[in-house]
Amino acid sequence: MVTYIDAATAPLKNTGQVRLYGPEDFAGMHKAGAVTAACLDALADIVKPGVTTQEIDDFVQAFGREHNALPATLYYRGYTKFSCTSINHVVCHGIPNDKPLRDGDIINIDVTYIVDGWHGDSSRMYPVGELKRAAERLIEVTYESLMLGIAAAKPGNTTGDIGAAIQTFVERERCSVVRDFCGHGLGRLFHDTPNILHYGRPGEGVELKPGMIFTIEPMVNLGRPQVKVLSDGWTAVTRDRSLSAQFEHSIGITPDGCEIFTLSPKGLHRPGFDR
Repeated sequence: MVTYIDAATAPLKNTGQVRLYGPEDFAGMHKAGAVTAACLDALADIVKPGVTTQEIDDFVQAFGREHNALPATLYYRGYTKFSCTSINHVVCHGIPNDKPLRDGDIINIDVTYIVDGWHGDSSRMYPVGELKRAAERLIEVTYESLMLGIAAAKPGNTTGDIGAAIQTFVERERCSVVRDFCGHGLGRLFHDTPNILHYGRPGEGVELKPGMIFTIEPMVNLGRPQVKVLSDGWTAVTRDRSLSAQFEHSIGITPDGCEIFTLSPKGLHRPGFDR
C-alpha cells in the first residue's frame, strides 16, 4: 500500500512514501532542470568522431562549475565521473574513458546537476557522424516512447499507464523495452519513491497525484530486452549486442497534466535530428 506525504515535512531520505511537492519546489526543479538541459544542448556541438567520452565528461564538469551546479553522479555509490556516456550496445551507466567516438556510433549522455539542493536529471541520444537507418529509427522510436509516456503522466492515471503507453508503442515498432532499470522519484533526493517502470498494464501501479516529481527514462533495444552488468559494476550492455537507446526527462504532476523540467532551451530534444 503506497502512502503519500507532504514533501515539506518528509525526512531527507527515501522512506518508501511518495512525496508531494508545492509550487516553490516546482520552481526549484525548473531551475535545476534548465541547467541540465542547457548542458545537453551545448554537447550537441561537441559530440563528433574522434572526441573521447572523457572529454565529454570534462565538459560536463566545467559547465557545472560555471553554472554553480554540482554533479549528482560524482561519488554516488562510488561512481567517479560527472556523467554517464553509453555507446551503441551499452544500455546505461557507461563510464567515460579515453576511447574516441567513431563515425556511425550512437551515444546517450546522462547528466544530473544539483542546483540549490534540487536535482535536474535528463539524458539524450546523440549521433556520431552518419548513422545507419536502423540506428536512426531506434532513436526515433525511443524518443517517441518517452513522449507517449509523458502524455500518460496526469492525475488519476497510474505508473502502469505510463509503462503501458511506452511498451505498447515500442513493441509495435518491433523493438524491446529494458526491464532491469526504471525511472524514479526525484527532487531533493537523487533517487526516491516511486519507481517508474517502462512496461506494464493500464491502471496498475501507483496512482499519480499533483505534486509528484519523477523521471521517465525508457531504454529501448533493437534486439531482445535482456541486459547484463559488466565487471566494473556499472556498465549495463545488451546480452545480444544489439543497439540500445535512451531518453530521459524529469517531470512534475500538475492538476491537469504534467510539467517537463528538462526541456531543451534550443529545441534540441533529439540532437542531430531536430536541426
